Amino acid sequence: MNHQSMAAITAMGTYVPDRILSNADLEKMVDTSDEWIVQRTGMRERRIAAEHQFVSDLATEAVKDMVRRYEVNITNVDMILFATSTPEYSFPSSASRLQANLGIPHTGVLDLNAACAGFTYGMQLADSLVTSGMYRKVLVIGAETLSKITDYTDRTTCVLFGDGAGAFLVERALGQGDFKSVVSGTQGESGMHLYKSGLSTEMNGQPLNAEGKLVQNGREVYKWAVRMVPEQLTELIAKADMSPEQIDWFVPHSANMRMIEAVCERGPIPLERTLTSMEYRGNTSAASIPLALQLAVDEGKLQHGQNVALFGFGGGLTYSGLVVRWGVPDSE
Repeated sequence: MNHQSMAAITAMGTYVPDRILSNADLEKMVDTSDEWIVQRTGMRERRIAAEHQFVSDLATEAVKDMVRRYEVNITNVDMILFATSTPEYSFPSSASRLQANLGIPHTGVLDLNAACAGFTYGMQLADSLVTSGMYRKVLVIGAETLSKITDYTDRTTCVLFGDGAGAFLVERALGQGDFKSVVSGTQGESGMHLYKSGLSTEMNGQPLNAEGKLVQNGREVYKWAVRMVPEQLTELIAKADMSPEQIDWFVPHSANMRMIEAVCERGPIPLERTLTSMEYRGNTSAASIPLALQLAVDEGKLQHGQNVALFGFGGGLTYSGLVVRWGVPDSE
């Protein structure tokens, strides 16, 4: 992609709440077992927000972590893009709550609602806002408190979801840009397979579970993702004028380990070059990709200058992906 002005990813930070919900804890809540959960999802733990801890609180801690790691200045951020499906309020936006918490004096604020694809959409938007010359410094948040909308009597969904937040800084770059290619798409007619009800109690003429909890037809979402992700990932890499061998790491949304294994079996990048966060974090929707990247940085896997394919997919049903050069400097 030819841009007059380039965009670079300059810093990142993450946060997960202190409370751990283990498989052993879930065994006491629903008819399940550690063995069953690990075998079907690859998950052992997930983090749960405190009763009075909401998504903007998690995001605030993630930004503080970013500032601590990279010593960046956030007072001159001129746009906050906040991807979440679990805002405290319909309005004011979570982004405006974060602005207040951080005390950033002059910044635009916008919430993005694209479920598990929200963070990758946010990164795509940040790149376009910076490369257009409209903004110089964009803060991208992927954060969720899914525990607050999880039905803990439904054993098919309650074992999956956790809470967490990631924060990325995208800035105008003098030299090389970090964004190589993007892809996105939607299969909106399948929206019934993953939803949380709002003002309407029906979709496509069919009644919804209107209790404000997350409802998922896991089998249908699985079938869609396993067919779509390998195909679109191949397209994404080709758009970057690269071969799969040139992609150092594939970072899909950490939905479920069995799903990721199936995607990698069918797709251009093997499991050995795939980064996930679900084993000790669960499915954290918009936060799962930042959490996986941070874990990989902390473990020394993800190195400056490597090529990374990020791919989010989920409720909508919608997906978005991008290939980036990992330009974030090594933190302290």
